[in-house]
Amino acid sequence: MAFKRRFTPRRKFCRFCADKDLPLNYKRPDILRDFITERGKIIARRITGTCAFHQRALTREIKRSRQMALLVFTSTHASEVKKKSTL
Repeated sequence: MAFKRRFTPRRKFCRFCADKDLPLNYKRPDILRDFITERGKIIARRITGTCAFHQRALTREIKRSRQMALLVFTSTHASEVKKKSTL
């Protein structure tokens, strides 16, 4: 009798705890973009695997980066989105 293997998801880990040299700073939008959706929403820590301490810091830095116009608030604020022209 053959047993089917059950799906076991990979253990999630905090990227910032694992790599102490990874900067969590609003001036690094390339790192912060990994933690927001294409629509601009912050991804929950249960999805990303970030610890509670770093998730709070991550949220704070994403909001600071948005205020400094390094990240977009929503997809309508993105420069890649073409606006409908009115004729």
